[in-house]
Amino acid sequence: MIHRPTLGSDPGHNRHVLRAALAAAPGKLELPPGTYAIDDGLRVPGGWTIRGTEVAGANGGPPGTWLASTGSTGHPVLHVAGSDVSISDLGLRPPPADPGEHGGDRGTAITVGDYLYAAPPEWITRVDIRRVHIERTDEKHANCVALMGAVHDVTLHDLTIRGGYTGVAVHWGAVGADVSTITGPTFHPHRLTLTDLRVSDAVEGFYLSSVHDVRVTGACLRDVDMGFRLLPGDNTDRFVPDAGVIGTAIDISDICVRWHGPRYAVRIAGWGRSEVDGQVSELHYRDTTIRDCRLRGAGTGDSWAPIVVERADGVVLRNNLIESASVSSAEPCCPRASTAVG
Repeated sequence: MIHRPTLGSDPGHNRHVLRAALAAAPGKLELPPGTYAIDDGLRVPGGWTIRGTEVAGANGGPPGTWLASTGSTGHPVLHVAGSDVSISDLGLRPPPADPGEHGGDRGTAITVGDYLYAAPPEWITRVDIRRVHIERTDEKHANCVALMGAVHDVTLHDLTIRGGYTGVAVHWGAVGADVSTITGPTFHPHRLTLTDLRVSDAVEGFYLSSVHDVRVTGACLRDVDMGFRLLPGDNTDRFVPDAGVIGTAIDISDICVRWHGPRYAVRIAGWGRSEVDGQVSELHYRDTTIRDCRLRGAGTGDSWAPIVVERADGVVLRNNLIESASVSSAEPCCPRASTAVG
């Protein structure tokens, strides 16, 4: 069934109309052109296609439909809670949010999955997100897109993100009341594809934490404090039944970073300190490559490096180019770099 709701200037009414549509049997939700405020986020069950208005011939330009949340609960604008979901041709403006260090799935424009679970969840699979624009220019405390916990077979393509903390945060999830009382099992995003990502004016472009079978290629990360991080997670693979797959089959390629932060453009780490018991453990990567990336900029702190590697056994660096120089805002994001590393 196709739903074509009529939206107006009342944020409460708009959210009521959209919630009522999403409470029906799964179908297609086609949103009209324009910018519409909603007074809180929306939960997207499995089976739904949500589509805004595509601007013909825009060549990466902004979509014709925008949803702007005015809520203060920390709910994502769109929280994908089931499988077989497609979101496309849509602009999203989350409200200001400061969810804290362990609130990466809160206050976002889009969250798929969850960080913490009361009991082992069903996996969310077959989610496709493309031609989505996100703006949060008023603060840099919350992430913009979060893939968390029990999610796999997710495709992100042609995303434009401005502002926020991390553009795309990919993080493991776990059963537990909070990060210090995790009992396990843990759930690790996998079979993910992220292509054609553009992030600007954010703290960070993207990160991958305790994942496997992930491909990220073709990203422009501009005017960020740091480009991207590959992380093992606080508990690495201690609580997952099939620990041998975590940290395998990861390919990060063709990433352009223009950075100006205090410490690094890229961090690659293989150790984590658990907040459950303080134990330090290491994750050994396999079939993991970072290649053909271009890093331009310089750190502002006393000690900095374009690429920082911390006990990350098994990660291959190949044909990554570095230019340590000040960058004019008028220069293109991805100029030819000068120093080859790896």
